[in-house]
Amino acid sequence: MKNLIKEIKKCQLCAQQMSVSPRPVLSVTEQSKILIIGQAPGSVVYNSGVPWADKSGENLRSWMNISQETFYDNKKFGILPMGFCYPGKGKTGDLPPRKECAPQWHSRVFAELTEVKLTLLIGKYAQEYYLKDKKKKTLTETVRQYDSYLPQFFVLPHPSPRNNIWMKKNPWFRAEVIPQLQKIVHQVI
Repeated sequence: MKNLIKEIKKCQLCAQQMSVSPRPVLSVTEQSKILIIGQAPGSVVYNSGVPWADKSGENLRSWMNISQETFYDNKKFGILPMGFCYPGKGKTGDLPPRKECAPQWHSRVFAELTEVKLTLLIGKYAQEYYLKDKKKKTLTETVRQYDSYLPQFFVLPHPSPRNNIWMKKNPWFRAEVIPQLQKIVHQVI
C-alpha cells in the first residue's frame, strides 16, 4: 500500500487540464476499518495537504461524534476521495471532482484493503459511482433510505456548510440518520 500511495501522490494524469498543480490528498492504510469516499479536496485542504481539514471535516466529525485524533488515525479511517486533487473554482463553488481519479486508482487501493467494514459514500459523486442504478432519483431520497445500503455503505450528503439549507429542509437527517451513523461508526472502530 505504501508504494501505491507514493505512486498516487506523484500522479500527473490530469495536470494539463487543471488550473492548479496536482497535489493528491488521501490517507489510507491496509488496516483502515472505515473508508470515507468524498468528492475532492477544497482549496483549504489543497493548501494544507490534510484531508477534511476544513469546515466540512468539522461537520463530518461532529456527525460521527468522533475526535480529530480518532478521525486522523488511518487504522480507523481511510480517506479516499473521488478526485484526489482540488479541481478548481466554478461559478457556484468548487468544480466537480476530476473523472480520471476513481477509475485509475480506486480499484487498486481497494485491492490492498483488508479490514474495511464500512464505506461512507459522501455526496452525489461517490454515490453515483458506487451505487450506480441502486441509488435513488435524488440524493435526498438516497440518504433517506440509507439503511438499504447497509452494511457495506452508509450514504451521506456532503457536510459542507453550503448544505445548511438542505439540513434545514430535511430535519429527519439529524433526528434519524445521524444517531444511526454514530452508533455504527462507534461499533466499527
